[in-house]
Amino acid sequence: MGTTQLESVPEPKYWHLRTVLSEALDSEFSVGEILPNERDLAARFGVARATLRQALEQLELEGRLQRRRGVGTTVAPPRLGVAVGTEQHAWPGAAADAWQPAECTRAVPPASVVAALETTPGEPAHIVHRTLVSRGQPVASELLYVPDSSVPDLPAIDAPSGPARARAVLRELQRLDLEGQDRAVELGSAHADDAKELDRLPGAPVLVVTTRFFAEGRTAALSVALYRADTCRLTFADSGGVEIHHGPERQAS
Repeated sequence: MGTTQLESVPEPKYWHLRTVLSEALDSEFSVGEILPNERDLAARFGVARATLRQALEQLELEGRLQRRRGVGTTVAPPRLGVAVGTEQHAWPGAAADAWQPAECTRAVPPASVVAALETTPGEPAHIVHRTLVSRGQPVASELLYVPDSSVPDLPAIDAPSGPARARAVLRELQRLDLEGQDRAVELGSAHADDAKELDRLPGAPVLVVTTRFFAEGRTAALSVALYRADTCRLTFADSGGVEIHHGPERQAS
């Protein structure tokens, strides 16, 4: 067979540099370490700064590097594993749940959420806002929609909103017998508010994970979580929970 046109195209310089830099990150640098400035790196590897920037941007996209305002370019920690297996049976807020409740409001959900919950249009729901932090950095943000019918005995605590109200909603959910859940994942981009919360620029890639929780033969709650695509990876397993992956195997994602 002859050589195809694609096979005859030489490897771009920035891609070769990306491979060299990746090997250097594994052998010479530790997590959180600040890389030398672009001028020094370009001189070390004998490339133009434009080529270097392309390679750094690629490594940042792959989650190997992080560019932090006021700090510089640092070696990123191992990606956070987002388990999408089918055998996870736990309500949000369970004992092993690492998410932190930040706010709870009562409002009418978007039409897509109303359709998933099969509630009446215009009917308000409890909206629990939670965040997930790893190594001191925000990596995910979640909105959990809970209709009144799922928490009928929600106590009339003094705080109508805030973390205390969020925890109360999560506690009431535990009273239901969780019958199952399904989960869908798609690639999206962060809107301005989401980007600010996740310490990213607007339009940054995110993994949108939508989870439906079933109880009493219906959808009892709906979670829409945004994960930073540069710090998270999907794990397809039935073990459940969130795993931290260490070592070079992260490069396979």
